[in-house]
Amino acid sequence: MEYVDVAVIGGGPAGMAAAVAAKENGAERVMIIERDRGLGGILQQCIHPGFGLHYFKEELTGPEYAERFIRKVEELGIETKLDTMVLDIDKSRKIHYVNPEEGVGYLEAGAVVLAMGCRERTRGAINIPGTRPAGIFTAGTAQRLINMDGLIPGRKLVILGSGDVGLIMARRFTLEGAEVKAVVEIMPYPNGLARNIMQCLIDFDIPLLLSHTVTRIFGKERVEGVEISQVDENFNPIPGTEEYIECDTLLLSVGLIPENELSEKAGVELDPVTNGPVVDEFRQTSLEGIFAAGNVLQVHDLVDDVSKEAEIAGRSASLYAKGELRAREILMKAIPGENVRYVVPQVLRRGDGHVEFFMRVTKPM
Repeated sequence: MEYVDVAVIGGGPAGMAAAVAAKENGAERVMIIERDRGLGGILQQCIHPGFGLHYFKEELTGPEYAERFIRKVEELGIETKLDTMVLDIDKSRKIHYVNPEEGVGYLEAGAVVLAMGCRERTRGAINIPGTRPAGIFTAGTAQRLINMDGLIPGRKLVILGSGDVGLIMARRFTLEGAEVKAVVEIMPYPNGLARNIMQCLIDFDIPLLLSHTVTRIFGKERVEGVEISQVDENFNPIPGTEEYIECDTLLLSVGLIPENELSEKAGVELDPVTNGPVVDEFRQTSLEGIFAAGNVLQVHDLVDDVSKEAEIAGRSASLYAKGELRAREILMKAIPGENVRYVVPQVLRRGDGHVEFFMRVTKPM
């Protein structure tokens, strides 16, 4: 059976950064397994600027950010299996995969880094009543249609959710000549970065309706309009506040879900709040020799943070593959305090040296 020192599942920003870190820290044979036909992941469709300000100290577009890592992967001789779907990972780090060239294949790894990223919540996940016409897209799908396929999926839009992708698409549609009627957010505050609120909504005079949600969709063949309502403190629609907005497209920017089906199948313990693996300071999961980083671990706001986190996982995976890192008993747990939704890492196994925690608050301060 083919053996690699470190196998990285996913070739997006987390996967590439983890692979580079593993190689630079002494792992002899590192391989990225990616289901798409090329590396870069979601970055390839993010043609707007704003990437790399922290990591590279300069502003880049998504494809430019990806290209920096793709070049590094090539320079270091990191192997790739593209157009390859991982079907299963077991506790002994045996990877079962399939691709058009080899068919079904198996691979054994000294250490594994999980970097599968995340997916968008759909209409079915949030149970919007109404008909089921064409014209309902997740924001990321619309982004791919415009930026990579050259297609405009709508001309009069309502965007549900004020996540960063939704805000960026409000600006993108406006620049393409479409009319964004409103961005509707169920929370009493926006969820996107402050810079995106300013650059994507305020600069283009696009209304942001806080404490509102879409309560009904109209249209038989194609979306014809939506009904929005104000919500109370429990997020229930307030009777009598209904308003009809005519539109032909509804974009959903209502959150991201870490892609952890492989993790769960392997027996990795998941955090019910992050929906990602429980990890220690080395980003090692509950299964020895299996590490995690990026949006599969926790949904990040900045790709720069994804890269930094992935470096920890890649470096640790390299140490494990060389026999220089072994799991210990849990020394202590990190417990979220007041107004803290979650903390990563959730556990510490050594307690010596510098540990950097990531956290997300329940409400903005």
